[in-house]
Amino acid sequence: MTERALRTHVTYPDGRNRCPWPGEDALYLTYHDTDWGVPEWDDRALFEKLILDGFQAGLSWITILRKRDNFRAAFDDFEPEKIARYTPRKVEKLMADAGIVRNRAKIESTVKSARVWLDIQEQQGFSNYLWNFFDGAPIQNNLRKMGDMQTQSPLTVTMSKDLKARGFNFCGPTIIYAFAQAVGMINDHLVGCHCHAKCLKLAKRKK
Repeated sequence: MTERALRTHVTYPDGRNRCPWPGEDALYLTYHDTDWGVPEWDDRALFEKLILDGFQAGLSWITILRKRDNFRAAFDDFEPEKIARYTPRKVEKLMADAGIVRNRAKIESTVKSARVWLDIQEQQGFSNYLWNFFDGAPIQNNLRKMGDMQTQSPLTVTMSKDLKARGFNFCGPTIIYAFAQAVGMINDHLVGCHCHAKCLKLAKRKK
């Protein structure tokens, strides 16, 4: 087993115990403390995170995180109703935007995904659709070290297949597992991390 897999929570200079993966990057630490693992129920916000995770494919999340504000400005704050109306001219404008990841397939997929989002939203609500895979409640994993963390699960395989069948792209099981962790559908903060209990409490409050 690698040294990384054996790593448990880390006590940071501020005295708080955290998962080790943010390292010392201030932006990553803030994301870990305030965003990652917090249950998200908002339809638009879930769409944004799913799209950004798709843009991450082949890259690191910190790369996307550093460009997140640029992405939000370029994609109209990820309002699906606006993105669904993007024209080829708008796609070319995005391809010229150095502040985002200029990948044509991912940009065009975002436009297509926005149209799929509209259909799902009208039928049942996008948040309801996604959370129904989890029976409406976050999975509470009690991981003690990094090596206990999965990269996909049977549930995210099922979710990935359904999203693809509906017309989403860049949503393989590994991407969907990372997405589910990030939006609090799966609480994968290590039990020694101060955020584990916080996310558990938020999940119970919603329930």
